[in-house]
Amino acid sequence: MFIETEVTPNPDTLKFLPGRTVLETGTANFSSPDGADASPLAEAMFALDGVTGVFLGYDFVTITKPTEMEWSDVKPGVLAGLMQFFASGALVLLHPEGPAAALAVDEDDADADIAAQIKTLLDEKIRPAVAGDGGDIIYRGFKEGVVYLQMQGACSGCPSSTITLKHGIENLLKYYVPEVVDVRAVE
Repeated sequence: MFIETEVTPNPDTLKFLPGRTVLETGTANFSSPDGADASPLAEAMFALDGVTGVFLGYDFVTITKPTEMEWSDVKPGVLAGLMQFFASGALVLLHPEGPAAALAVDEDDADADIAAQIKTLLDEKIRPAVAGDGGDIIYRGFKEGVVYLQMQGACSGCPSSTITLKHGIENLLKYYVPEVVDVRAVE
């Protein structure tokens, strides 16, 4: 098995491409070992020294390390761990459907059409580009002109994520959906 790696805009995060499907649908984000028991792959990665975050996408695994560690100390263990995991044939997620994500805000039913437009734009124009950088953006709600989004994977904690959110995503959403006045990140 040959695993490619790609740098991401976040210097503490690398994207690992195992040359196979990781998740058939959706994504899974594990920002700590708590909750990683839902994914044998995430558990295996957190067992390695220097892994502080695991994000799973369609055909990639994004790993985050502590700022004070060097990739030269973390990357060999991650590569070996990924090869061993995929060779084992174990399930990536124990419950592939995953839990339903809760919205960050209570939406007004009158905004349902606007929310649908926002979700479509996120799915068609924004999420594919963000996945290319090893992350994802999850819709968490729309209320009083404000779109609430959660950054995951390489996007979470990335130095350029605020610029991406404000100048890229916000401008695009405002252009296509005039009701959008602001975009905010939520945890």
